[in-house]
Amino acid sequence: MDISKFKGIIQKLSFIKDYSSLVIPIVILFVAAILFIPTQLMSAKLREQMGKESIQGGGNKVKQLSKDVVPVKQWEKERDYQQVYVEDANQIALLASRSSERELLSYRVFPEPNEKSPLIFKEFGKQFRSKIEEMLERIKALDCPADSELQAHLDGIKSSSRLDTKASTAKSSERDNLIKDELCRERAASIRVYVNPAALSGYDFWDGYEYVGANQAVEDCWYWQLGYWIIEDIINTVDVMDSGSSSVLTSPVKRVMSVSFSRSGVKSENVKTDNILPHYVITRDDGLTESYTARICSSDIDVVHFTVSVLVSTKTVIPFMLQLCTAREHKFMGFSGKDAPSVFKHNQITILDSKMSPIIRESKEHQLYRYGNDAVVKLDLVCEYVFNKSGYDAIRPVSTKELTKSETGKKIK
Repeated sequence: MDISKFKGIIQKLSFIKDYSSLVIPIVILFVAAILFIPTQLMSAKLREQMGKESIQGGGNKVKQLSKDVVPVKQWEKERDYQQVYVEDANQIALLASRSSERELLSYRVFPEPNEKSPLIFKEFGKQFRSKIEEMLERIKALDCPADSELQAHLDGIKSSSRLDTKASTAKSSERDNLIKDELCRERAASIRVYVNPAALSGYDFWDGYEYVGANQAVEDCWYWQLGYWIIEDIINTVDVMDSGSSSVLTSPVKRVMSVSFSRSGVKSENVKTDNILPHYVITRDDGLTESYTARICSSDIDVVHFTVSVLVSTKTVIPFMLQLCTAREHKFMGFSGKDAPSVFKHNQITILDSKMSPIIRESKEHQLYRYGNDAVVKLDLVCEYVFNKSGYDAIRPVSTKELTKSETGKKIK
């Protein structure tokens, strides 16, 4: 073995041992040197990114925000803005209230008559019938000629002319039918719409009205006052629809068959309505149909259901329904009838149910009517009429107030 080689290795190890304290610092310096370059590169990129996003971007945002600084008196503008909403709400409430401020048939009955004489109630009934007749005259409405009227015409023609009295029965009947047809056509040409006043609920109720007591009479007058307002809106709807026509033959609305406040409406064997009084819908069972609006009498509104049946041309079905639910004007002179007249608007009708059905012109129900060449259908509507309590509460009879209060109270409990 060469001992000199071992000595050389031992000497080298001794050298390393002498400088071992410098190994760790050297390694650290080496690693630092390796990391220094990428760190510098990353730092430069970070500075560039910060310059763009934080300094430039932030500065731009600050400039933008400075443009949108809320003015010192912005609260005043916000106050005015909110006040507009308050005024709108108040205006809506006022309009709703005024919709039920309507002209009365009599200013001596509500909320309680100053005198107990039955005459003031009978006078109310006369006024009801008179106003209905005035409305029908205004819209040029009459019913078809009655059988008795036609027979009188035939008798008059026969007596004033030299008709062949020896003509056969068949020819005589044919001649009479031609004369009747001509008379029916003359009637259709002379009016704009067929309406028998007896088909309007309430008209016959007041014919020969029997007084049974002041309390009952006041209630009768009140409910028929509601009924009159409803009938008035229906007749005004017909008037608007037929305004461009001069005869039934060309009118969109041909005939008002009934206005009723009961489920039965007009009886087929009699033109007269059943004369059931208008009544408040206090519970859902009081309605004439299932109401999708779910409206019943409440602390704010009163609800009345009614039915109306009309004959219209097929192209007039939708326009008639829209017009029925359109806002219309009314004149109001206070509940004394002596104030300066004001013009308000009301829009209180909602259609709950509708049905169309064909008619047979040759049937007994239509044989004396002439509707022209238009295709005609019968339109049956069930509607609700909404009254704002604040509008007419000052004149509403106490008994009707107590009725709705007690019933709605039970329902709430």
